[in-house]
Amino acid sequence: MNAPTNISAQTQNRKADHIRICLEEDVQSNQITNGLERYRFTHCCLPELNHNDIDISTTFLGKHLSAPLLISSMTGGTEQAGIINQRLAQVAQHYKIAMGVGSQRVAVEKPQVADTFAVRKYAPDVLLFANLGAVQLNYKYGLDECLRVVDILEADALILHINPLQECIQSKGDTNFRGLLDKISKICSKLPVPVIAKEVGNGISAAIANKLIAAGVAAIDVAGAGGTSWAKVESERAENPLQRRLGKTFADWGLPTAECITTIRAIAPDVPLIASGGLRHGLDVTAAIALGADIAGLAMPFLQAAATSETAVSELAEVLIAEITTVLFCTGNATLYQLKHSSSLQRIE
Repeated sequence: MNAPTNISAQTQNRKADHIRICLEEDVQSNQITNGLERYRFTHCCLPELNHNDIDISTTFLGKHLSAPLLISSMTGGTEQAGIINQRLAQVAQHYKIAMGVGSQRVAVEKPQVADTFAVRKYAPDVLLFANLGAVQLNYKYGLDECLRVVDILEADALILHINPLQECIQSKGDTNFRGLLDKISKICSKLPVPVIAKEVGNGISAAIANKLIAAGVAAIDVAGAGGTSWAKVESERAENPLQRRLGKTFADWGLPTAECITTIRAIAPDVPLIASGGLRHGLDVTAAIALGADIAGLAMPFLQAAATSETAVSELAEVLIAEITTVLFCTGNATLYQLKHSSSLQRIE
C-alpha cells in the first residue's frame, strides 16, 4: 500500500510532537485517578520468608518474564524515537521484561523509518509487541499491513490500539469506527501471532472486553484513565480553537484502570490481562496484579528515563523490581501467584 508523501510526513511530525509534548507539557489527568488509591495492602510484620527466595517471574502469552513488567507502547518513526526504542529494548533484554512499540503506521507509510521500530536485534529474547491503530482497518489497512509491522519487529504479538477519543480531537483524525469489530475478528483469525486489544488511556469496559474476546482477541490491555491524557496531548497540538476546547473538556474522560481490571476479571477470569494507565511505581504494579492483572505496563516513567539515558532506564527497572519484591515480602507472599490468590489487598471503604 503506497500512501501519499504528505500523509507520511504528517504522521512523522505527529510522532515528534507526541514525544515533545509528553516530556515538556502537563498532559497528566488531574481530576481522574487510576483508582488504585482506593486499595491498601495489609502489612505482614512476620512474613516467614527469606527475601532472597521471593520470585516475581511470570509467563505471558507463553513467554517467560523475569518480572511482571511491560514497557508500554510509546514511540517510533523519528531519529529521537529510534534512540529511545533502542535504550528501552536493551534494558528489556537485560531484565527480561516485555516491550511494545508505538504505532507503526508511519513505518507502513514511510518504510525508510522502519528501523526506528526494529528492536529485535537489541532484544533477542524479549516478549515484543508490534502496534497498529485498529481504526486503520477502516482506512485500507488489512492483513498485509498487520503482517508487515509484525515482521518489522519480529514480534510475538500485535497490539491493535483503540482510540476513538484521541481521533476525535486529533487534527484530521480517523473517526470511522463502523464495523471495526468484524475486521478485528478477521485479523485475529488470520494473523499467525496473537492479537492484543489496547486502549490508549481511556479504558476498556467489561462489555467491550467481552466483545473483543469473542472476536478472537488473545489478550486485553485495559489502558485505563488516570495517567497521560491523550486528549490533553492532542489539545496541545490543536490547529484551531475547537480542537483545543475538545481536548480540555475531555482531559479527564475515561474509566479508571482499577475499575477496568476488576470488571473485566469478573466476566473473563482467564483472559490474559495487562494493567496500564497511570501506573507510576512498583506499588501500583503489584496492586494491579493483586486485583487480577497478569502483567503491568508503564509508559511515561520509561519515556522520561529513556529520553535521558540507557542508565536511567536501567535504574528505573531496578527500582520497580525492588518495589514489587518489597510488596511481596511485606505481605507474606513468595510469588505473584500467591499474591493474586491472597487477601493481601483490601478496598478502603
